[in-house]
Amino acid sequence: MDCIVTGGNVKVLAKAIHSLSRIGDELYVEPQEDGLALRSVNSSRSAYACFLFAPLFFSRYTVHSGHTFRCKMAIKSVQAVFRSLASLEKTVEKCHIELDNQNNRLTFTLHCKHGLMKTHNLSFQDSESLQAVFDKDSYANVFRSHPRLLVDTVMHFPPSLEEVTVSVSDERMWVRNHVEEEGDQSKAMLTELCLASDEFDHFAVQAHNSVTFCLKELRGLLVFAESTGLPMSMYFDEPGSPVVLSVTDSVLEGNFVLATLSDDPNHHKKNNSRRAHTPPPPPPDDFMNDDIDSYLIAMDTSVAPGSSATGPPTSPLADSICSKQTAAASHRTRLHSEEEDKTTDSGRPPNKKFCSLFFGSVLPPSSQMSTQPVSSQQVLASDSEDDIQ
Repeated sequence: MDCIVTGGNVKVLAKAIHSLSRIGDELYVEPQEDGLALRSVNSSRSAYACFLFAPLFFSRYTVHSGHTFRCKMAIKSVQAVFRSLASLEKTVEKCHIELDNQNNRLTFTLHCKHGLMKTHNLSFQDSESLQAVFDKDSYANVFRSHPRLLVDTVMHFPPSLEEVTVSVSDERMWVRNHVEEEGDQSKAMLTELCLASDEFDHFAVQAHNSVTFCLKELRGLLVFAESTGLPMSMYFDEPGSPVVLSVTDSVLEGNFVLATLSDDPNHHKKNNSRRAHTPPPPPPDDFMNDDIDSYLIAMDTSVAPGSSATGPPTSPLADSICSKQTAAASHRTRLHSEEEDKTTDSGRPPNKKFCSLFFGSVLPPSSQMSTQPVSSQQVLASDSEDDIQ
């Protein structure tokens, strides 16, 4: 591999590397015939990012045909090469990236003004191809806007906020901070912003859904998009399926694939039963389940254990005694139910599931084994040879 980046593209390359540092600690480098791919993934495999720089992005781009090279290295060491982003355009004229096969080093040489040269020899490790499986064209909801719109939106959230929830309708998008339902929502600060459809360059909604994902990765791509002036697109479908954030130009493409919080209907039913004094209207297609649950709850709290709905007639005194026993049993049943709720709330972690991205190793054909699909989570990413755009 031998490539040269000149002029303002040096800063674009540096911004991309700094954006990838928001995702993971390792940088995966893979020179291809269609361009140089830089990728990263976080430790939990729930966030993946890739920048593909076309050959036209470089003033010189050479990849030896028939020789496949893939490596990974600490992303902090590559950040050190482009430490000062503000002075890159003023001082650096070109950046030469070359593979040193003899010493197993990836060399970054910065050619600065007045003949000054800075050379960084970085060690690397061989790796398999890291690729995420996603299809942006199949998503129901697609949005595109100037990055400034989203930058002005997320600036209202504190830097410590981890997750945001995005909800859409035919003419609106709502962005709000995510608050755990197990906590006391009366003490939580809720921030919500509403964006109209005419504020976007493209606003297409086919499914009225809400998705929750991490804000850190969104901020990372927004920094790159704003510095380059490229419009940013957002693709998402239903809760549990990944959100894809994308920037595209004639010479580069960047995709951030983020896992979303999967929906747990049992969790919502539990919280709705606690707030029985103000129940929200049930969705039209779930009214049968809600009626059955209400009926079972009523049976559990009104019929004493061991009592029968049908039986021989009894005397008024027996009816009185039976009524007192039934009330006492019902009272014990309610106390037992409340104690179980308290134990459940304090004894288990929050019922929060992120649909993770899975990355496996590329095995030789003789050692590949067939695996059954996981029913509870969707496999969103894998190792393969070609990107799925």
